[in-house]
Amino acid sequence: MGVLVLSHDDVRAALTPAACIEAMAEVLAAHARGDAYMPLRSVMRAPGAAGLLGLMPAWRGDDRGDGAPMATFALKAVCLMPGNPARGLDAHQGVVTLFDGETGQPTAILDASAITAIRTAAVTALATRVLAREDARELAIVGAGVQAAAHIEALLPVREFAAVRVYAPTADHVRALIEGAFAGVPITAAASAEDAVRGADVIVTATSSREPVLRRSWLGEGAHVNAVGASTPAWRELDVETVAAAALFADSRESLRNEAGEYRLAVEQGVISGEDHVRAELGEVLAGLRPGRADDVELTLFRSLGLAVEDLAAAEVAIAGARRLGRGTEVEL
Repeated sequence: MGVLVLSHDDVRAALTPAACIEAMAEVLAAHARGDAYMPLRSVMRAPGAAGLLGLMPAWRGDDRGDGAPMATFALKAVCLMPGNPARGLDAHQGVVTLFDGETGQPTAILDASAITAIRTAAVTALATRVLAREDARELAIVGAGVQAAAHIEALLPVREFAAVRVYAPTADHVRALIEGAFAGVPITAAASAEDAVRGADVIVTATSSREPVLRRSWLGEGAHVNAVGASTPAWRELDVETVAAAALFADSRESLRNEAGEYRLAVEQGVISGEDHVRAELGEVLAGLRPGRADDVELTLFRSLGLAVEDLAAAEVAIAGARRLGRGTEVEL
């Protein structure tokens, strides 16, 4: 059996944000119903290493009724390298490998940087579609790296945004982001994170900050926050007051309690009671198992940590798109 190899450019061409959003909706609901499985990712932090290595395995059964491939195993092996943005590289580097669920034979190897950027933004767009107010018109992005660009592209079709404000401490990164090809809405540089966030209806934090880049006092009534970065317990983008004040939604409760620094700190400080504070996983809302936003004045928070089932589903969509486009390289192992 040949193995399809998809480069970064192949994945970018084959995996559209719109298709990825729908794939994320389907797989997260499937996970909530117990039709897909994954353990908590394992992370190796070697003493003195420039970054860390994460391993994210997943499995999905074959009873989907959508013409998709039969049962599939997936493994994302990804390095998180905080120094990469200064080199002009994505902080996420690695591969996603798919395996036949019956034989275990590898079927595809895909660039993980592209998969991670597109599927993370797609999940945020999905959370925004489900949880943000229908009349949300102002978008704030804190961060100006690969994820920020992917998020703007994925979010613009979800609500009729009239303005987008971006803040990051590196002005050149903000300038490059603003000069990107985002048609139809003005994107402006904010002087500070506070200036970007105040008055925004939807906020995305996409940083690797170890200290909060967003404060509860900046958030208006009915705002929706997507916290995307800071994916290790030692990092946090939000203050504990935001966690306490918001209706909290997670991609995974297990990931939240093990990996989300601001959530863990809020529990340690007694600001929240723990998992009783979590209203739902996003997949539970999509599957109709738990409620979403209660009203237009509620502050909602989606804490995204990234799931292996998302990588599996995104890879399957990318493979199908690549085959339609004639992209990729078949190799024999």
